[in-house]
Amino acid sequence: MTTGRILNIPNILTLARIALIPVFLVIVYWPPAMGIGEQAGNMSRHIILTGIFVLAAITDWFDGYLARTLNQTSAFGRFLDPVADKLMVAAALIVLVQWNPTISMAFAAIVIISREITVSALREWMAELGARTSVAVSTVGKYKTAFQMIAISVFLLNWQPLEMLAYALLYTAVILTLWSMFIYLKAAWPYLKQP
Repeated sequence: MTTGRILNIPNILTLARIALIPVFLVIVYWPPAMGIGEQAGNMSRHIILTGIFVLAAITDWFDGYLARTLNQTSAFGRFLDPVADKLMVAAALIVLVQWNPTISMAFAAIVIISREITVSALREWMAELGARTSVAVSTVGKYKTAFQMIAISVFLLNWQPLEMLAYALLYTAVILTLWSMFIYLKAAWPYLKQP
């Protein structure tokens, strides 16, 4: 594969999404403004963080759309795109657990991150068997991703009136996360039970 093939528009968007992660973390941990403007500064910080995360979510959809529309799919893109998604989601969930160190937030984060690790390992193993298409992305997985992205975005806003909505969205994502993992494991079970 040539460099030109790797550096196509969809892959550049995916790389940009990964580059947003350190920017996201710098803004999370940047010292807050002191004095009268502290509250306004924190509000601006949450709006910026939400904007970065929403931008990452939009590029996630857009790079896949462009890859198909412009016929610029590549092995590099197929590898990197899901990795970029998982890195951004994991970074945001870890930040949210630090902000909300509760069992409900920690449980949701652990389920979501654990599912991503499990399914990634399962896909890699199935690819070695030449049966990767048996564990292709499901419709439930797409709904899971949508609820996950919306829930995290609402949490990042850190606006008290939306907290219950954020938890409802997050736990819908958790249910879809477990459901989609079950679908993947069910598809892989004939291979898993072989001696």
